[in-house]
Amino acid sequence: MKRTLKVNAKLIGLVTKPQPIKVVIGGRGSGKSIGVGDLLTFKMDTEGADIYCLREFQNDLSDSVHKVFVGSIEKRLDLVGWDVQRNTVIAPNGAKTTYKGANRNPNAMQSAQDYKYSWFEEAHTASQESLDKLLPTIIRNPGAQCWFTANPQSSADPFSRRFINPYLKDLLKHGVYEDDLHYIVVVNWRDNPWWNKEQRALRAWDYANISRAKYDWIWEGKFNDDIEDAIISAEWFDAAIDAHKKLGWEPKGRIIVSHDPSDKGPDDKGLCHRHGSLVLNVVEKAGLDINEGCDWATGYAIEHRADVYVWDCDGIGAGLRRQTLDSIAGKKMDHIEFRGSKGVDRPKEVYQEVESHPNARAKTNEQTFKNRRAQHYWSLRDKFYNAYLAVVKRKYVDPDDMISLSSGIENMASLRAEVCRIPRKQNGAGLIQILSKEEMKRLKIDSPNMSDSVMMTEIHAVLAAKALPFKFAGYG
Repeated sequence: MKRTLKVNAKLIGLVTKPQPIKVVIGGRGSGKSIGVGDLLTFKMDTEGADIYCLREFQNDLSDSVHKVFVGSIEKRLDLVGWDVQRNTVIAPNGAKTTYKGANRNPNAMQSAQDYKYSWFEEAHTASQESLDKLLPTIIRNPGAQCWFTANPQSSADPFSRRFINPYLKDLLKHGVYEDDLHYIVVVNWRDNPWWNKEQRALRAWDYANISRAKYDWIWEGKFNDDIEDAIISAEWFDAAIDAHKKLGWEPKGRIIVSHDPSDKGPDDKGLCHRHGSLVLNVVEKAGLDINEGCDWATGYAIEHRADVYVWDCDGIGAGLRRQTLDSIAGKKMDHIEFRGSKGVDRPKEVYQEVESHPNARAKTNEQTFKNRRAQHYWSLRDKFYNAYLAVVKRKYVDPDDMISLSSGIENMASLRAEVCRIPRKQNGAGLIQILSKEEMKRLKIDSPNMSDSVMMTEIHAVLAAKALPFKFAGYG
């Protein structure tokens, strides 16, 4: 009997493309789950294919996609002769669904090899362990496919790192990416032909009443990199991308290259290349030991004719002084040994003048910040906010008081995740303090090596201070 299926046009590639990994990402109202459920129900009906349904967290059947399949059978496809049970649906040809939670059944991934089609719903919650076990299982089973549906969360999540970040440019430009292994498609509310008036009203309210960053995450399937107590908003970060081009100013001042050697061993190293208020590039490098990382960073600084080279000297970076000086010997390049745990720069200088109240007293830097790391991160925060004021709110801000990020930065998604996930730490003294890397790791926030590299380039404010000399050996 001939079957007819009505499906969102953006999802047709799921059944016409041969790749073993199919990924559908997008925001609210896109109809991703219903569309995939209908397609896989169709596969059960026409191919007799069993469907293996996974979620990272599934405490009971109410957490599964069982209701989606029931809706496909009884409402949208109007199929007859199916056996709809409490924990499965069975087609007249014997094809059935199985539901598993990956978190409680880590070895359940390997069972996917017995199925032609697997579906990982809410895949943005997938752990690295689940992906590591599932993907090799799919590849070694000829003809098998695994379909993923997800509303992207943080760009630092395992799912984003595996299926979105490497292909982000194509996804942003074309809405689709494919190679021999992957077929990845972006589907959002405007692609849904069954969009209804209630959804339209809710989207319109959100567009008018919540931040653009939050709206883009909910409705457009963009990353949600904001966390509680983060000092830099994702909306500010987005406004700073190519702010210099949007506002028509050119960079001026010193060229600075900064290097975060990472905490230990082969952790990713960070590097930032900045010209005045413009961040030209931010790079991370994996697989290098601390000395190899130092050679890489100083080599980059020399190649790009940096005026100043700065590196993190808290922790193991303190041992890089001799190697760094040997590397830049004979170059017209000042060096700065940055120690974020030390006291603030310009301690007696007023941080900000207070004009809101005649009795308000302005505080100095040492009365405002716990240490130098907090001071420089807050300075970075101020510049991101000023970029937002200038670009989005159309207020005049001196380019020296803002920051612009070149859109040519290849690791923009990862940088956004790091910069927008730097939390403030409360302390009894009322000083501004930032969580340390060790504290962030305990909260399962990745080490911000690229973000710290950008933060260290805020040293340019110190370089501009008239009271300071222009030789910085031994700074800190």
